[in-house]
Amino acid sequence: RRRLSSASSCGSRAVAAMAPRRAAAPLPSAALLLLPLLAAVTSAGLSGYFGTKSRYEEVNPHLVRDPLSLGPAAGASRLPAACTPLQLRAVLRHGTRYPTAGQIRRLGQLHSRLLRPAASSCPAAAELAAWQMWYEESLDGRLAPQGRRDMELLARRLAARFPALFAARRRLLLASSSKHRCLQSAAAFRRGLGPSLSLGGDEGEVEVNDSLMRFFDHCAKFVALVEENEAAMCQVDAFKEGPEMGKVLEKVASNLCLPVEELNADLVQVAFLTCSYELAIKNVTSPWCSLFSEEDAKVLEYLNDLKQYWKRGYGYDINSRSSCILFQDIFQHLDKAVEESKSSKPISSPLIVQVGHAETLQPLLALMGFFKDDEPLKANNYKRQMHRKFRSGRIVPYGANLVFVLYHCEQLKSSAEEYQVQMLLNEKLLSFHHSNETISTYADLKDYYQDILKNCHFKEECELPKINVTAVDEL
Repeated sequence: RRRLSSASSCGSRAVAAMAPRRAAAPLPSAALLLLPLLAAVTSAGLSGYFGTKSRYEEVNPHLVRDPLSLGPAAGASRLPAACTPLQLRAVLRHGTRYPTAGQIRRLGQLHSRLLRPAASSCPAAAELAAWQMWYEESLDGRLAPQGRRDMELLARRLAARFPALFAARRRLLLASSSKHRCLQSAAAFRRGLGPSLSLGGDEGEVEVNDSLMRFFDHCAKFVALVEENEAAMCQVDAFKEGPEMGKVLEKVASNLCLPVEELNADLVQVAFLTCSYELAIKNVTSPWCSLFSEEDAKVLEYLNDLKQYWKRGYGYDINSRSSCILFQDIFQHLDKAVEESKSSKPISSPLIVQVGHAETLQPLLALMGFFKDDEPLKANNYKRQMHRKFRSGRIVPYGANLVFVLYHCEQLKSSAEEYQVQMLLNEKLLSFHHSNETISTYADLKDYYQDILKNCHFKEECELPKINVTAVDEL
């Protein structure tokens, strides 16, 4: 694995590696607010800080009361009259999943330390020692029952929001990554729609498409210079050793009556994430939650967000550029629908739903310039980033979804307005950067992103440099 020549070069070089992008337009305030959930499941006050392990209900609190509600802003689409939806393209993250085998192993290590006789005199340790370690490594990231429910309910809400597109006998193209949790999520989404939609061909067919849903695995430059390059995560490592994490570490060690040397940031994080898993999977407040205050949770959320930022977001240009293959595929299908409409042909693919990962959605949103802060997330600017836009739990919780909807509009002033587009993230309208509006003509949207559409070539972007350069210089 490649390493940086010195830790001190982490900050300056990593920042220099960031390619300039357009500043993100502010989102509607509703998308940035975290409304309180029911007290029964948020007694620990931590549920807003679980990052990518957050429940979908954290961004849509109304679903706690009514899982089929379209939310307070359901009618506020502000579409002109006489607009008919032609095509819906949705990229979904799988539903709620179990921890990975690695996380389960680390939790087992921590839990076994609390089973020592000396720990019995420590109230917090004794309570956690009595907690049943029910996670098994065979669960390894598989979809939880709640995850199937996430997908079935999302399908029903999308069908209620766009009834014309989800009408009987409309063709649905359903694709997924090869991961079991995604295939099961796709099947659950299909079940949520009931038997009326035709899949075209085999009724149970879900296309496996890792080239689009796991593009990051196929990008040699990303794999070598970010995924497998320890130096690329130097900001994450520096934060683990920094003063904010140090305070959390000391506090948890004290609560558990353990020497602080027996804990590290990874073990503390797995304890925190166990709190998140118990809430997402079982809807209970776990005893693991009692180790943390809301201030601790903010620090641990930042640790999670740092990793997402440098590995999947704006930290390195290749993170987002690797997703151009998916971005271009979305627009190729939109183009085809426009052409078919202009020729008065039926739309061959009115519904395209693809199930991937947080790692699928986060780079795509970064490529489009959403949730970009003026200052990069770094190990030494935690306090300055308290109000950052880049909060992974608000962007890609379990069941996250990015939806493009193409409309054909009549009785308008010009032919340029005939085809219009809306984008929804987690069922909330996104404001477009070029207009700060939630509706755009298709021509204007393509014009704004013309550089990515014309000049972002996956093969060239992802090719490893042939000359021997250091990882960071190349990034």
